[in-house]
Amino acid sequence: MKKTITLTLSCLLGLSMTNAQTFSDDFESYIVGSQLGPQSPNWRTWGGLGGGTDDVNVASTDNHTVGGSKSIYFTSTSANGGPSDCVLPFNATPISTGHFTFTAWFKIPAGKDAYFNFQGNATMGNMYTLDCWMNTDGTVSVQNSGAEVLTSTHPFGQWFELSIDANLNSNTWKLLIDGISQGTWQNANNQVYAIDIYPADASASYWVDDVSYNVVPYTLPALNGATNLIGITNGLVGQSRPLSVKVRNLGTTAITSFDLSVDQNGGTPVIQNITGANIASLATSTVNITTPFTLLSGLNTYRAIISNVNGAGADGDITDDTILTSFTPVVAAAGKMVAAEEGTGTWCQWCPRGAVYMDLMKNKYDGYIAGIAVHNGDIMTNAAYDTGLGTLISGYPTVLVDRLAGVDPSAMETDFLSRITIAPKAFIVNGATYNSATRVLKVSLTTTMQQNISGDYKVACVIAEDSVHGTASGYNQSNAYANNAAGPMGGFELLPSPVPAAQMNYNHVARVISPDFGGLANAYGASATAAQSFTHTFTYTLPATWNSNKINIIGLFIDPTGLIDNASSVTISEAVTNGYITGTEVGTTGVTETNTIGDQINLYPNPANNNATITLNLDKESTVSVAIYQVNGALVAKKEYGKLSGGMLLPIEMANFSKGMYFVNITIDGKTSIKKLVKE
Repeated sequence: MKKTITLTLSCLLGLSMTNAQTFSDDFESYIVGSQLGPQSPNWRTWGGLGGGTDDVNVASTDNHTVGGSKSIYFTSTSANGGPSDCVLPFNATPISTGHFTFTAWFKIPAGKDAYFNFQGNATMGNMYTLDCWMNTDGTVSVQNSGAEVLTSTHPFGQWFELSIDANLNSNTWKLLIDGISQGTWQNANNQVYAIDIYPADASASYWVDDVSYNVVPYTLPALNGATNLIGITNGLVGQSRPLSVKVRNLGTTAITSFDLSVDQNGGTPVIQNITGANIASLATSTVNITTPFTLLSGLNTYRAIISNVNGAGADGDITDDTILTSFTPVVAAAGKMVAAEEGTGTWCQWCPRGAVYMDLMKNKYDGYIAGIAVHNGDIMTNAAYDTGLGTLISGYPTVLVDRLAGVDPSAMETDFLSRITIAPKAFIVNGATYNSATRVLKVSLTTTMQQNISGDYKVACVIAEDSVHGTASGYNQSNAYANNAAGPMGGFELLPSPVPAAQMNYNHVARVISPDFGGLANAYGASATAAQSFTHTFTYTLPATWNSNKINIIGLFIDPTGLIDNASSVTISEAVTNGYITGTEVGTTGVTETNTIGDQINLYPNPANNNATITLNLDKESTVSVAIYQVNGALVAKKEYGKLSGGMLLPIEMANFSKGMYFVNITIDGKTSIKKLVKE
């Protein structure tokens, strides 16, 4: 082991080298086969000081070291990674100013992966400054706050040097592989405390050697305003994006006013004059730019400049006045919409992650993505959709993007960006008529070919609903993120587990898919030519508990391999504006209020006073339940009857009901009939 602390009295680029700290460890002084933590005053583990099951043994094989005979080796056989979890603090407190560099050598066998992260605080798991994934396909992915900020590549089967270089004053971070820059980025979490090396999955296998870091402190001038972060989200060419700039006080004097200039690709800047501020030393303030920016084709470079701090002209350090960020937006194929089908459930403690990322994708790519939350084993389950999706996923939450292989919801953006660029073979236009009195919704999906096609292309129609909620306990959401137990997750870290129904609104809820999960076979015949149009129609009777103003009509055009080639999504009002076109009737598969069920049920007297009775005539043993709702959708009574058969009388006690109309939902073997009931 080598550890060096260097003290000098020089100054470079505004950074004071006084008390600069340099550390390195080549592991040569340790005992091979023994755990690292008890031998080192510097290394520890996630769970403690070292020496536990999460520590790592020092390895010795000449073939797996750099310039010596010892290294440390990480591997895992668990899908969730571990148990090794080694931590090296960089300082007694988090470092948020000055210049920080980290370097380590890695060796990864072919087909294996490696991982480490930087922690921003002394409390492990409280702040992830960055995650670095070295993947089995040879790619390197650097992520910050769950978003990928840089990608590169790494070699297999040989040692390579990986470095992170961070100017914390200007918030400029750089990745280097074997001394060659792979690109720069800005970190939303612009401070470091420690590195955590953790074999994150069953494919992890890697050696680490010659770990070092260097910290050059910064001496604050009297007055210094710095631009610290440009907040703008990458996306698709043509999308409009708001922009914000985080300003930081890197001086000792409070900042009360300043000018801020922002431009795109060197164009005419937007200038805002900020007064009445009160930014204390080392504090930050975010300025929202009043004019949004339209994403352009090619490289988009945004520049923010702070000037005239406190009306004093140039401040004490001009090197941190300007910040740049660049990205290249994706060009979406004309007429393309991507479908994202998420397997979820209220019983699933990790499924809040799915809800958060589905909403994030909707907000970020509105008009380009059709989100569908397919519930399993809860009050919002549609059996046909759940069964179909269940054959393609292995756990919850999982998302199928255009029915590619399932991914975690946090990873769906990668698949989305790959699919949105592919020109679809057909465009879909959703039309409709809707009778609000009878709640009959008639949908037409008109598919116009953009290319010649052959083979068994299929069509399906999905009815999905946003802002679904209820008072029953079945709407409670299990929550692994409660009390910040697993880090931030879109506000779920502030909620209990389970999250009470009163605090939950479920979006993208799949209500029905017609004719089924696979779609209508041979919907377009054996072949079709470009410019040919086909119309398929679907009829639904919407239950009274569904909010017609929150319904999305989604069309799916499915290719012969089972992938979704294109999708469409509109509200009922938008579909009505598009107009309904008569076409081939697909049917009402999965729709409530079918004749088969209705013929088995009667409800009397109606209107009623204190009592009403449901009569059933069941030709086979069936599972029966009854739920009664007010017209606003509030559940007032529910009962599960279990297995029934033959002629049955089910009484409804109405003495405590207020006068007015109610909807009685009678469910028999998963199919529901809705009856109106008036209390006099």
